[in-house]
Amino acid sequence: MLTSEHQTTPDADARRALLFLITINGMGPKRLRRLLDAFDTPQAALAASASEWIRLGIPASLAHQQPRGMADRVETMLSWLDESEQHHLILAGEKSYPPQLADLPDAPAALFGKGDIRLLGEPQLAIVGARTPTSGGINNARAFARYLSAQGLVITSGLALGIDAAAHRGALAAHGATVAVMGTGPDIIYPREHRELAEQIVAQGGLLISEWPPGTLARKEHFPRRNRLISGLSEGVLIVEASLKSGSLITARLAAEQGREVFAIPGSIHNPLSRGPHRLIREGAKLVETAQDIFEELIDTLGARLHQTDDISLLEPESSPALAAQLDPEQQKILDCLGFDPQSADTLIASSGLTPAEVSSILLMLELAGHVTTLPGGLYVRTA
Repeated sequence: MLTSEHQTTPDADARRALLFLITINGMGPKRLRRLLDAFDTPQAALAASASEWIRLGIPASLAHQQPRGMADRVETMLSWLDESEQHHLILAGEKSYPPQLADLPDAPAALFGKGDIRLLGEPQLAIVGARTPTSGGINNARAFARYLSAQGLVITSGLALGIDAAAHRGALAAHGATVAVMGTGPDIIYPREHRELAEQIVAQGGLLISEWPPGTLARKEHFPRRNRLISGLSEGVLIVEASLKSGSLITARLAAEQGREVFAIPGSIHNPLSRGPHRLIREGAKLVETAQDIFEELIDTLGARLHQTDDISLLEPESSPALAAQLDPEQQKILDCLGFDPQSADTLIASSGLTPAEVSSILLMLELAGHVTTLPGGLYVRTA
């Protein structure tokens, strides 16, 4: 549903014309902003001649494009907007449009949201990383999000598998706010297994936000483009785990170009997912070891917009029973031999004096319990 300001601006005709413009294949945010800046209203932009569009650098093939089904798509968008007070269309220039996006050269002319759009004006920290992280990476993302959301930061991520999901869940666990920036329309949850997570985000006062209109399915090219909004909305971006080819490094690069802070958690030199954060640190990202490092970095600029909690438990693991009490002597022996550097099973057999069968069984039990994770190349690393 439109917010109160949308009920008068834009009016129904302007809203419909804008949605037609958004639906044109190949339009893109820069071309759409160029059109809206050149004409007084979306209706005027839609009614302008092909030559006027060409003069603005917009291909003639886009002018007055009326692909089959476009009108139906617009009606679908309008129906979605009207079906709930939690459904929003936010236009550039309106009070509810996030000011931190306004100066981006490719800022979207419109955003579609589901949930509490007031979060767009709150200080945000993006937490992103690998889609197939180690359990230690998941624990770090969740713990950092849990602590920082309790300090007043909105945790922003991309609803993807792995680190993104852990960040959203960490904020929810602290009863904090989280924003999911989507590479689909706000009504299409991708990946499908995150439908319940998306529902929980909205139910707990969070927000799903997208520059793509309702009904837009996931496409590969959407996600790199989505990343500029994750970084653009945020005061800073934290990279937890990422390979050198990870899309998270794109988000970090965009954050640096946008003047945002870039933070990275270091890891073992043997872990391929540490290579992305390590490269960022070499290039100037701020190395962080605790969530407090990020809080102290941002408090100088955000000041009273953050509030430091005295709840020490937020700095501790969510499950706090003593690890030794949960393990038998042989399991503890393998953990002691493993330490916190990745090792092969053969190395553990040699250092522990146990048989290959015993070590294999113990490693499996430790992995199922979440104390050990497997890295590429058959290496094991301790996570707790």
